[in-house]
Order: sequence, then structure tokens, then C-alpha cells
Amino acid sequence: MARRRSFARVAAERGISRSAVSHAMRTLEARLGVRLLNRTTRSVTPTEIGASLLSRLEPAIGAVADALEAVNAYRDTPMGTLKLNMPRGAAQPVASLIGPFLRANPAIRLEIVTDDGFVDIVRDGFDAGVRFGESLSRDMVAIPLGPPQRFAVVGSPDYFTRYPVPQTPEALSVHDCIGRRFPAGALYAWELEKDGRSLNVAVEGSTVFDDNGLILAAAREGLGLAQVFEHEVAEDLKSGTLIRVLEDWCPSFPGYHFYYPGGRQTPGPLRALIDFINKEVKRHRL
Repeated sequence: MARRRSFARVAAERGISRSAVSHAMRTLEARLGVRLLNRTTRSVTPTEIGASLLSRLEPAIGAVADALEAVNAYRDTPMGTLKLNMPRGAAQPVASLIGPFLRANPAIRLEIVTDDGFVDIVRDGFDAGVRFGESLSRDMVAIPLGPPQRFAVVGSPDYFTRYPVPQTPEALSVHDCIGRRFPAGALYAWELEKDGRSLNVAVEGSTVFDDNGLILAAAREGLGLAQVFEHEVAEDLKSGTLIRVLEDWCPSFPGYHFYYPGGRQTPGPLRALIDFINKEVKRHRL
């Protein structure tokens, strides 16, 4: 509970009701005679004594988890739940692996949560995740899942009958640019780079979306310029539905990586997935 900061989240993970979790915590606090959690309508946080108790119990809890996981290593097939976190854009490439992996590991239950925000997989209870290589912290072990990625700034032919073609990032200030809002609420600043010069351009426009599909649809309708992934508009560029601009300001960057925490024992289900992905990478499927 102290890690998840939410009765509802713990209840969902354990497959029990929120009231059952709340009752268990009240019973524990009554037995100990101290308050372990501060509760408000918006959050659940550990009290000072609660945080102290957790810090002293964590090594023992970790030892129990490691001991149970050691038993899993002796099974013919790994079993248990595997929780992954990834952005929506990575879900489709990963989807092709799910069927073969689960058929090879029928005792594993796979849960995937898509989230375009930056997630701390350890804090939020995930076993592993998928992110762009440039977004990973150094304490994570990462396996490349595909080739480098590249952005493309695009607009429709109709849009360019009303606006001039921008030749530099500075020219974007007079354009109607389609905005992207992150799950945490911040607006995305377009990332552009050329000859060692990197820019984060806070574009403005009449539309803002949090979904790639809506951004692409708006660009095709001529509502503004959009910055999207190059592979998403390959057919549009070929057919002329969209026109690319500022191409020399869009270098490639590391693509999607499968990543997981290093420096600790790897659970059996996660080890099975790591081995499976490594085999697929060697077979050039990813």
C-alpha cells in the first residue's frame, strides 16, 4: 500500500475489493496501535512510523520474494503474472510476440498497460517496459527491439495553399501547428536538430490532441502541421496526401527498447520473456 499510494490500485492488483484492502489496513493499524497511513480523498501516503516500518521490513520482504522465486526456477515451465508498461505506439510491434510467447509459456499470465507518459516501472509495480532508448535510466538493462526512429514534420497540400513552406524552425512561429499533450498535462515541444544544434520548439495552433491517430487525421484534413513518426506517414508521403518539410532538421534517434531493472534477481516469467526476445532479435524478427 505504501508503494502504490492507492487502495484501488492494490485491490485491482490483488483481485479483491477496495473495502477488503481498507479493512485489512485498519486491522493492522489497530493491532499495532499506530497509524501507518495518512488518508485523504485524493491520496494515501505513509506516516513517519509507517515509512520507517516499511524501510525495515523491505529487506525481509525482498528475501521472501527471492526465496519463492528460486523455487520457480526449478519448475519445468515458469509461472506467474508478468506486468509490462509501454507507450501506445509500441503496442502494435509487441503484439506480434504475444501469441508465440504465451503458447511457449502457457503458465504465464501477461498484463500490458499502455501509457504515453514516463513511468517508473519499479515504483509502479511493473516487471519490465518498452520505451525509446534515449529515455532509459542507466540502472536499467535494455534490449533493442527495432531500428532507429525518426520524426517527420508534415502538412497537407491544402494546408500549404494557405501557409508558406517553412524553411527553418523559427518559421514555425507563423504556422498553425497541431499540439500534443502528454498524460501528465504538459504540452510537447517539437524536437528538432541539425549540425549539432538542438531545439525544443514550443509550437502553437488551433488544435491539441493526446492521441497519435487524431493528430494524423487532423494533419490529413489540413488543420495544421504535425510532427509524427516517419514510418506512420510513409504511405501518405508516397501518395502525396501529406507533404514533408524541415526534413534536414529531423535526425534519427534510438528506437524502442525492452527494458527491466538490473542488479536484482529476475523473476521466472520475466527471464522467460527476456530469453524469448533475445532469440527473436537474433532471428532478425525485431
